[in-house]
Amino acid sequence: MERKRIYLSSPTMHGEEQAFVQSAFDTNWVAPLGPNVDAFEKEMADYIGGGYAAALSAGTAAIHLAVILAGVKEGDVVFAQSLTFAASVNPACYEKAKPVFIDSEPDTWNMDPVALEKAFEKYPHPAAVIAVHLYGTPSKIDRIRDICKKHQVPLIEDAAEALGSSFQGQKLGTFGDYGILSFNGNKIITSSGGGMLLCSNEAKIKRARFLATQARDPARYYQHSTIGYNYRMSNVVAGIGRGQLLHLEEHKARKNEIYRQYKEAFADIEAITMNPMNPDGDANNWLSCMTIAPDCSVTPDQVMDVLAEYNIETRPIWKPMHLQPVFADCDFIQVKEGRSVSEDIFNRGVCLPSDIKNTPEDMELIISLIRKVFEK
Repeated sequence: MERKRIYLSSPTMHGEEQAFVQSAFDTNWVAPLGPNVDAFEKEMADYIGGGYAAALSAGTAAIHLAVILAGVKEGDVVFAQSLTFAASVNPACYEKAKPVFIDSEPDTWNMDPVALEKAFEKYPHPAAVIAVHLYGTPSKIDRIRDICKKHQVPLIEDAAEALGSSFQGQKLGTFGDYGILSFNGNKIITSSGGGMLLCSNEAKIKRARFLATQARDPARYYQHSTIGYNYRMSNVVAGIGRGQLLHLEEHKARKNEIYRQYKEAFADIEAITMNPMNPDGDANNWLSCMTIAPDCSVTPDQVMDVLAEYNIETRPIWKPMHLQPVFADCDFIQVKEGRSVSEDIFNRGVCLPSDIKNTPEDMELIISLIRKVFEK
């Protein structure tokens, strides 16, 4: 008999999503835009503590519009976190900018402010900085923000994995000139797909909405004075997001519980270290991750292979961007010579099953299988 599939992080639906979607059908608002879109934007802005939001087709679309609004042009240098998913930096390449990748620091696995300062010494005039809150853990965003302000460079804050997380009591996505959220299927809440651009400047958000709807000029006929994009969220998708948002804190609490279970279960195994938390922040623990001590004979592949035999999904840590073939010609800034922090985390890390629907029996099985690998 085939074993039950245990996912890394799958969607968890509730009843409210269907009600919002049904409202879209009942009113025939199934095309892009509509009441759910307007309401989702307002509800999200209220949740994060103010400002404005543009609901879009993906978090990647939000980053792309942020890059454009930041004024990034062909040939510009953009500083970007290396340890992240490719969607964090690809939009800069859409505009034919040149990424320069910044190493992480071990305290949070996020962009190292010291390396960022070093990058400014080498490239004094970048067009933007793209910083990420990896796996929902707050970065040292205050230091990163201050460095960007000192150099008068726009900060794009990629909080795609970090909805619900905060730093010093302030929600992530609100520290940068532009904030990014994602509602992809595996995120802490989902709209099946979609994302959002956040900004405290209403004019900037209006511009983003204009660009996201093919940049159609306010004329009776179809007139376009600039290049636009088909990036707006649909009213149906926004309905799902509205229903999910009602359960965000509930999802976060469960994610936190899963992280604590892993941390406690592996506390006596010296070779295992869970992904670090920022003591000045409150993480949503979107994914719980572990690293294996460098002198340990167990490898991440062994852990993932054992769990795969039981139909349990895991993932490697993101492969750093500076190691990706597509970015082989891009510069990389690190504090110390030798193997970088981001490469070390990638080499030794595993993303563990963090699905909020994991039962006590599921967690017991996952933990017992991992412990057995280290007991051999």
